[in-house]
Amino acid sequence: MSVSLDFTGKTVVVVGGTSGINRGVAELFAEHGARVAVASRSQDKVDDTVSALQKLGAEAMGFSADVRDIDAVAAGLGEVHKAFGDFDVLVSGAAGNFPATAKGMSANAFKTVVEIDLLGTFHVMKSAEPFLKKPGASVINISAPQAYVPMQAQSHVCSAKAGVDMVTRTLAMEWGEEGIRINSVVPGPIDGTEGMDRLAPTEELRQLCVDSVPMARMGSPEDIGNACLFLGSPLASYISGVILPVDGAWSLGGCGGMSHSLKAFARQ
Repeated sequence: MSVSLDFTGKTVVVVGGTSGINRGVAELFAEHGARVAVASRSQDKVDDTVSALQKLGAEAMGFSADVRDIDAVAAGLGEVHKAFGDFDVLVSGAAGNFPATAKGMSANAFKTVVEIDLLGTFHVMKSAEPFLKKPGASVINISAPQAYVPMQAQSHVCSAKAGVDMVTRTLAMEWGEEGIRINSVVPGPIDGTEGMDRLAPTEELRQLCVDSVPMARMGSPEDIGNACLFLGSPLASYISGVILPVDGAWSLGGCGGMSHSLKAFARQ
């Protein structure tokens, strides 16, 4: 049987989908025919992204919410469901990061990242579950190499993303009987994103990243979007509970000494 990556008639929700990697994911699904809804904290960014998706020919909508507020997330997803019906694909990608050593960061700063990345992911999944297509829905959490590669000046992100991957695995088991698949995609260094600008603010650090990737290049949002297209499609119908690095083999080498460089630029 031939299976295509045509998402015509499918509903895709991308939380955090108004910038960087996640916007690239939303745009790629739109280009493949999906109805796309996006969410972020900024209504201006939501409006801009919805307009861009519509220019790509997609039916699109969005809402603003802070993923730390489960009531706001649930309300927004409920409005999407009223308009677009059951969700075929849910991408949860809201995240926060900044380089800071444990000594140099407040307890509240650590808590904020954990709340956005880990608690926010749980809020999105918990709130979306009633609206997921059963069977057949695909949930994709956007993780990070810090989940399994310890990095200095990243204790907050390492802790939060490790939790995200374990939520992915655990709920893949709990929701599997309903025909819901849940996987994590783990981007490596992705060019042209706010996250990369924060973690590699100098040309020296950018080149360090490139030199430490076995494939000798940074990735693009499209690289991550292609992985999400695959995981959201029938081609991946028996894949669940997987943590999928999309990083040009970067994490296999321990992310190329990025840990020491991050510490040098961190709040000490």
